Formats: sequence, C-alpha cells, structure tokens
Amino acid sequence: MSYHRDVTRTGKRDAWTLLTSHGHVLVEIARNPQARIRELSAAAGITERATAAIIADLEAAGYVTRNKVGRRNHYGVNLDLPFRHAAQRDLRVGPFLELLAEQPEERPDAEPTESAPDV
Repeated sequence: MSYHRDVTRTGKRDAWTLLTSHGHVLVEIARNPQARIRELSAAAGITERATAAIIADLEAAGYVTRNKVGRRNHYGVNLDLPFRHAAQRDLRVGPFLELLAEQPEERPDAEPTESAPDV
C-alpha cells in the first residue's frame, strides 16, 4: 500500500502553507505599512480579529511598531531582529521580508507586463 505525503490527516491535499499566519501578516505589513487590518487580514487569509491579535504579538516582540497618523495606523518593521525559531536564530528577518514583500513587477526575474517598443 502506498501513502502519499501530500495528503493531510483530513484527507485534503495542499491544506498547509509554508508560513504561519504571523509570517503572512508580517510580510503584508512590510509590503504595505499603511494597510488597514481589513486589508492585512484579506491578504493573509485570516479574520480581522486574528490579524489584530497577531499585530499585538508582533508589536510585543518588537518586530512591528504602530504609529497613529490621523485615524489610520502606520506600521514599521524592525528588519534587524532574528527569527524566533532556534534553527534560524542567527538569521535576520530583513532579507526574508525584502524578498517576500517586493511586488512582482519589482522582481528582476519577473516577466515584463508590456514589452517596450523597438527603437
């Protein structure tokens, strides 16, 4: 009998993601520091309540700062902090976030959306 490793205990394929919800929220904050919780939660695929709790966790750990500008929050990310897991504790989150937070059109290997006219 063969067992396929891509099937989870519930029988669903591809039910997991490589990043935790904390990682997704942190990447989205790095991508858009002025985003509303509604936008962050939609991008991360979690509820607004879970997103707010994660932001509080990230703030308490020093990864995120929050400043009120008018009626909106503006977030900052501390790129110099290390990963929290012991296996990556000697690595900083900055390069990871810079890689994941860049927009597709900013990537050097991305296909151009429109070709430039020949001159």
